[in-house]
Amino acid sequence: MKKLALLTIFLLLFCVGVEAQDSTVMRIIEIAKTDNQAMKHLDVLSNKIGGRFIGSDALITAEEWAIATFKKWGLKVIVEEVGDVPVGFNRGPWFGRMLSDDGMILHFATPSYTAGTKGVQRGHVVIAPKDTVSFKRMVGTLNGAWVLIPGKSEGWPIDTTFMRKEMVEAGALGFIQSASSPIRVLYDRKHHREYTFDSLPELPEIKLDEDQYAIIEKKVKEREYFQLEFDIRNHFKPGPVKYRNIIGVLEGSEFPEEYVIMSGHLDAYDVATGGVDCGSGSAVTLEAARLLATAGARPKRTILFCLWTGEEAGLLGSKYWVEQHPEALPKISNMMNRDGGPTVCTGISVPKAMYDDFVSICKGIDQINHDFPFTVRINTRIRPKPTTAGGSDYAYFAMAGVPTITTDLTDPKGYNFDYREIWHTERDLYNKSIPEYQEHSSVVTAIILYGIANLDHLLSREGCYLSASSPDQSRNAQKPLPRRD
Repeated sequence: MKKLALLTIFLLLFCVGVEAQDSTVMRIIEIAKTDNQAMKHLDVLSNKIGGRFIGSDALITAEEWAIATFKKWGLKVIVEEVGDVPVGFNRGPWFGRMLSDDGMILHFATPSYTAGTKGVQRGHVVIAPKDTVSFKRMVGTLNGAWVLIPGKSEGWPIDTTFMRKEMVEAGALGFIQSASSPIRVLYDRKHHREYTFDSLPELPEIKLDEDQYAIIEKKVKEREYFQLEFDIRNHFKPGPVKYRNIIGVLEGSEFPEEYVIMSGHLDAYDVATGGVDCGSGSAVTLEAARLLATAGARPKRTILFCLWTGEEAGLLGSKYWVEQHPEALPKISNMMNRDGGPTVCTGISVPKAMYDDFVSICKGIDQINHDFPFTVRINTRIRPKPTTAGGSDYAYFAMAGVPTITTDLTDPKGYNFDYREIWHTERDLYNKSIPEYQEHSSVVTAIILYGIANLDHLLSREGCYLSASSPDQSRNAQKPLPRRD
């Protein structure tokens, strides 16, 4: 009863501050306060499905779940087949240990689209030959050996310029490289689209904790006898394996062929569970869709909730959409994309021509939760170039001139997470996303989407982007959203 009373008081105060805001917004806030499901969506993606790289059964499962979920909420669903890979990849468990008087469990991972072991494999350790002469001298010792490769891992599979083929033929068990902790592993970007089921990688590529690597390397140099044992279950699947954009559609009542877009990418690296990158973006996108649908929202413009595919393999899904729908690009009022740390919406930075619209749209947001004040600022960004698209799924929209205004994300409660320790590493897990940040971001996102969709005009594109040669305007005057007492 106390919680209900507080909610009633809050809604009354919000109504006064917002001055006759749409009743749908009030309903969105009420649902979000009592039944926010952002973390439930994240739980499904991270813990029930897991890492979702293109070509994996997990990504296909996530696609099917998203389709069913959007339909359950009464949204129309568009499924776009973006492409396929000739061979799929699924990651199973992995385990390793050093067998010696001072033995230890090994901390390691392997890049996607690299081989596993042939069951449990045990062998001695050698340091990779430096040249052909040293290879010929030690060729006999390579049979049944784990090979230490020099250099520090950046996450990619080991460069093929060293004598891989010769060492494979000599009977090596696999290759080991030093890696910083937390361990970051990526994928075989050079070859994963070229594989056939008859030309797959032969041996495991292991990224081993740098401290353990140093211990093992020292033992080898001191000619101490010991063995390493690995069981790595990386599996391949005959293709083609398709990957798809999944788009929930809340159709506009007056301007159905004009659009507002909210998105995150559904794919994720599989060394962890994609709980932040981009489970946090997908979960907020999904919950914003649910809040609007459950509140009975009837926006004037169509809102597209896009779960892009293949972002981690080169922005494949969003690039495909931009290329396939050129006629829609001038009709997109704004494209919002969430693909960053597990932080919370506490403002929005917009060009001057949009400022008044966003002040109107965002009225009262800073009263939803006083822990998260919300500010509208004036700022203009540089449009990305094709050669530096990078970033995330907003890039190809921005290059096409579409406004890609998204919320400012901060850490006002000082959780002090280090996104570098999450990004593409084994720590990209469900428990790295912050529930109150996810939940608040969902309701803020829903309100902003609804507000943009209900304007009597498309957002102005005047001054939306600077060219790369334009003066830096990042210090333009910041105008806070007016507060109401």
